Amino acid sequence: MGDRWRVEVDRSVCIGSGLCVASAPDGFRLDSARQSHPQAEEADASEALLAAAESCPVEAITLRLADTADPVFPPED
Repeated sequence: MGDRWRVEVDRSVCIGSGLCVASAPDGFRLDSARQSHPQAEEADASEALLAAAESCPVEAITLRLADTADPVFPPED
């Protein structure tokens, strides 16, 4: 993929399902309250991060291009 993504989790929406950690264990962690956190604010674009964002049941994960802030997920309509 080659790009860098800014990874954000809206913890006011996160329900702690853990699907993000299962899909991308190097990209996310759950805290003691089962709230998701990205391992880093920016990461290399990867299928695992995209799968984690797509699998989130409440769409709490946002991926943006790091250099332009253009949306990767969820896509703009």
